[in-house]
Amino acid sequence: MQFDICAPILGFEDLKQVTLEKIDDIFMKMQSTTDKHISFTLIDPFILRDYDFEVTENTQELLGANKDSNLLILNIVLIQTPIEDSVVNFIGPIIFNTDNNKATQIILPESTRYGVAEKISTFLQAK
Repeated sequence: MQFDICAPILGFEDLKQVTLEKIDDIFMKMQSTTDKHISFTLIDPFILRDYDFEVTENTQELLGANKDSNLLILNIVLIQTPIEDSVVNFIGPIIFNTDNNKATQIILPESTRYGVAEKISTFLQAK
């Protein structure tokens, strides 16, 4: 599935369009459509922990979303070997509107209880 990036992804301001493909039941790959060297491994945060934040009106407008929109929320994961050493960025989720193929990253306020590089093993052991 192909998505247009509505607002820049932090550090990748030139990224305008990506594809999203499922790797397995947990991981997905987000790939730039114009640069084969830019790709991210993403994870569904809800399988790891309780994860809750408000999608602001501004973000909803960017995504062309409303209360009935199908939004997919994923987080960037930095894969390490062994997999237990991988870290997840919970503070910068990427939101995909699967109804109109728009996506954007939001940065949650520092006051949230989420971190920018939390070890995945913390959540795997808790399950």
